[in-house]
Amino acid sequence: MKIMETVKKIPGGLMIVPLLLGCLVNTFFPQVFAYFDGTFTYSLWKGGSMSLLAAFLFCNGTTINFKEAGVTVYKGVVLTAAKVLSGMICGLLVGMIFGENGIFGIAPIAIIACFSNSNGGIYAALAGEYGDGTDVGAVSILALNDGPFFTMLALGAAGYSVPVNTLAGCVVPILAGVILGNLDPEIRKFCEPGATMLIPFFAFPLGANLTLSSFAKAGIPGIMLGVCGTLITGMTGFLVYKLLKMKVPALGAAVSSTAGNAAATPAALAAAGVISTQISDTATAQISAAIIVTAILCPMLVTFLYGRTNRQKEAAV
Repeated sequence: MKIMETVKKIPGGLMIVPLLLGCLVNTFFPQVFAYFDGTFTYSLWKGGSMSLLAAFLFCNGTTINFKEAGVTVYKGVVLTAAKVLSGMICGLLVGMIFGENGIFGIAPIAIIACFSNSNGGIYAALAGEYGDGTDVGAVSILALNDGPFFTMLALGAAGYSVPVNTLAGCVVPILAGVILGNLDPEIRKFCEPGATMLIPFFAFPLGANLTLSSFAKAGIPGIMLGVCGTLITGMTGFLVYKLLKMKVPALGAAVSSTAGNAAATPAALAAAGVISTQISDTATAQISAAIIVTAILCPMLVTFLYGRTNRQKEAAV
């Protein structure tokens, strides 16, 4: 059976196929994970995404040359700015024009929380597939848009502190890989296969923490939120990367997904008294649906733009 060959034919298949499989299992057979709770099986297929992703980041870190460290930071800053600013602008414009309830049932808070937050795992997987070590290393800077910080900043909520330990925890595996990879080229050569091999292993548990029920609860507005978030922030990142003449401009769109923790942002804002509980509940359901939608569309968009850019280069030659 040519399973791998089939998976690779699907846009972002190494990431999206295991992610969807995990989501399907968690939706229809959640008791399977409960039965294996506390075992190796549970750690591998349900609760181990962070550890596996950390190993993935370490392996990619070994491929980064000290001479190219500045490029990694530069790419991270550009991607973070493109993602966060496009999300803030869209959300604030909707709020100014349509008020707190937003448009088509989508509140400004849902737009900002969804648009300005990116899934580092999906970005790292796509960067590992289409880019190089400097592209993957940019995920350490992208961690800045994790959680409700930029959302609260956009809404004018004062006194919210950046979770420094979370940011540092994201950087350390990459930094350790960079140091060891530069000290010994053999370590770099040994770890290089992990940059691709580990992708499906952390994708499945990421999906195993999502369910398809979010679609039914959020309805059309939730799906619209995910589609718009992918297209608006993805194309913004792509155009910025293209304008700056990056080697792989399609990777500018790799930040167009939304991380799972974005679904918790409305509740955090409601607890702080920034928005009402009613708006928080609706926004949470919509963002949950958008998370799944963007996880599917983001790899497709990057693959499409990557192929289109390469065809244009070939035509020009």
